Amino acid sequence: MSWLAGTTAVLVLGAGGVSAWVYNDLNNNIKGADIDGKLGGDRPANLSPGSKNIMVVGSDSRDGANAKYGRNLTTMQSDTLMVLHLPANREWATVVSFPRDSWVEISACEKGDGGTSGPHLAKINEAFAIGGSGGEVAGAAACSIKTVEDNTGLRIDNFMSIDFQGFKGMVDALDGIEVCPEKAIHDEDAHLDMEAGCQTVGGEKALGYVRTRYAVGDGSDIGRIGRQQEFMETLAAKAKSKLTSPTSLYDFLQSATKSLTTDEELDGIDPIYDLASELKGIPSDRLTFLTVPNYPREADVPTDRANVVWQYPQAADLFTSLANDKEVAKKPFQAQAKKGLIYASTVRVRVLNGTGVSGRAAAVAEKLRAAGFTVVGTGNAPENTDTTTVAHPDGLTEHAKVLASRLPDAKATRSADAAAGEVTLIVGADLDPEKMR
Repeated sequence: MSWLAGTTAVLVLGAGGVSAWVYNDLNNNIKGADIDGKLGGDRPANLSPGSKNIMVVGSDSRDGANAKYGRNLTTMQSDTLMVLHLPANREWATVVSFPRDSWVEISACEKGDGGTSGPHLAKINEAFAIGGSGGEVAGAAACSIKTVEDNTGLRIDNFMSIDFQGFKGMVDALDGIEVCPEKAIHDEDAHLDMEAGCQTVGGEKALGYVRTRYAVGDGSDIGRIGRQQEFMETLAAKAKSKLTSPTSLYDFLQSATKSLTTDEELDGIDPIYDLASELKGIPSDRLTFLTVPNYPREADVPTDRANVVWQYPQAADLFTSLANDKEVAKKPFQAQAKKGLIYASTVRVRVLNGTGVSGRAAAVAEKLRAAGFTVVGTGNAPENTDTTTVAHPDGLTEHAKVLASRLPDAKATRSADAAAGEVTLIVGADLDPEKMR
């Protein structure tokens, strides 16, 4: 956004009739989507006034010129999903990538046919397809926003979507981007044939490079996210240095704006330029790209070899930090995630009902099983309580933290009375099973 909108200013602020024509041309390219009415009222609060969370989606729509990139796909697809966090002081920024194979609870959403889908577990990118089943970006965006908000607790303030064709045009306007694959890549699905070694790739080949998955490395979406992040950093740097020619600048912005859909607040050159003005002072070493910590779901569900689950408490710590406008240092964050990996299936949980509401322990236990935890039993607590607690014996502190991080406002505490080898969850009146991550 910083280089896109910053370069737009060169045209917007120029003198004469040509500038006015270019301004109107680019401004009319951007499409606005009214999503507010589709989000409902039960949303997270913005805990840090002045900060912004902007959802950015690389749209995998198969309409028009994009039809050749997929077979038997009739719905809109989110090929890439990220959230850009801008702090209130605008002195740093963090981009968080969400693996498209993330196994999460998809929120209840309006569908294109007027119906409503129920909450269910699926890949996170299914939200975009459900909401966009009628072909409208507004519905697709709303369902993705609701799902991300419900799973992270972050308030999403704005939305942007750009499709394949816009990406290719942007790269072509820069005369290509240099990439250096260590091995040759041959991927029919991504329409890509590349030899090993450094080379400059144009729009079509560049698109294939950032889309390829199964033909590179371990074939995971995590590896693809890494390539996408590196590519976008290189693209941003080249855009800053190269877009001095009015012709190449205009071509670049035409491609970007023609394929850009935003929420109504960002609909137009003026709001995008205003945003860029806030961003341009952020040092490059304080723009951080992170991926939600995750591990293969196969570790919890041996039959699932296709998806990943988010790693707790590290994922919850990341979301909490951004919600409270705290900068996250990349290297310590990654080191902690690698060091503190605990599979949900290794956390043995006993669920006790302290609400007095019949069936509450069973409902919570079912949610925990769906999240991969090992539930060893349910029952009633000695007495009712307003506050949910997670108690653990010596040696299970980290396991208790994994569980507590999935429960709103719950804390893990050591207890001499806790049973050996398991974590005890006492469900209080404050815990709504539907709010569990």
